[in-house]
Amino acid sequence: MLRSKTNVLLTVIGLACSTALGLYLLPGSAVNAESAAGKPDPKRAVVKKESDVADTVYEFKAKTLDGQDKSLSDYRGKVLLIVNTASKCGFTPQYEGLEKLYKDNKSKGFEILGFPCNQFGAQEPGDAAEIGAFCKKNYGVDFQMFEKVDVNGEKAHPLWKFLQSEKRGAFNTESIKWNFTKFLVDRNGVVQKRYAPNVKPEDIAADIKKMVDK
Repeated sequence: MLRSKTNVLLTVIGLACSTALGLYLLPGSAVNAESAAGKPDPKRAVVKKESDVADTVYEFKAKTLDGQDKSLSDYRGKVLLIVNTASKCGFTPQYEGLEKLYKDNKSKGFEILGFPCNQFGAQEPGDAAEIGAFCKKNYGVDFQMFEKVDVNGEKAHPLWKFLQSEKRGAFNTESIKWNFTKFLVDRNGVVQKRYAPNVKPEDIAADIKKMVDK
């Protein structure tokens, strides 16, 4: 009797295993996420965020302050410092330090990309012409300035979404906290460092020199 019950039990287990194996091998089965060749099931592909798709800053473009489309791939092979700026901010005098960094290092393949933003205390209310005139008149800015953009929220420029996702800020959060947040990008278009708004340009001069001298 015991042997008979054992045989019945083994038969039931065998049928269950066969059924499970059959389900796994069915082409349309949910458990068959990958084929025998190890290829992912396209029906179960993960949808990536826009910022997850890009690998470097070269995959983005933006409009310059005079309205021209500019691909960041034009800066391929150069060291970049990307900054969100404002004309009526307590950190606005950093323009002077940024311009000095630019003049000191541009011959070695260094560029600064400035992106005016009005999201913090409405401290960049002017239009493109006003922003350009202010920067030139007060700080002699010669580095590339772009059109005013949002850096946070649903309408944030794709480049800035990417920068945030690559290097988090204070408290390990992605969002930009204030004007003059800075991102240092190497010659391969990869974001290497992020600096808080209160970090002065002269305080990152050594990092830039190290990178441009490579």
